[in-house]
Amino acid sequence: MLPAQYRMTRSTDFSVTVRQGVRAAQPDLVVHAWRDAVGDENVVGPKIGLVVSKSVGTAVQRHRVARRLRHAAYRILCDGQSALDAADRVVIRALPGSRDALSARLETELRSALTRTHMLQQARS
Repeated sequence: MLPAQYRMTRSTDFSVTVRQGVRAAQPDLVVHAWRDAVGDENVVGPKIGLVVSKSVGTAVQRHRVARRLRHAAYRILCDGQSALDAADRVVIRALPGSRDALSARLETELRSALTRTHMLQQARS
């Protein structure tokens, strides 16, 4: 489970991340990442939000995908090799193919997309 300190909950954070951030697409998901330049010193770590729309499937299938993505995000945050900074904001949008994807595949795609967004953010700077 993704601890509350890492969860993105405000709709404004979602919209700013999607509009102003960089995007990396994978077969089963799309990752939007944005580094908050203002930075709040009370922020404990990066904020991660999920978007799992009805196109993914039924409510049961959507919740299963969301659980898998939260678990994959938590593993990435806790492995110590994460390139995520405390000021990073990440939105993970599940595509319909994620319904049938295994957890390991979702984690691999998420790692790949995060690496790509990190490179794009550096290129922007």
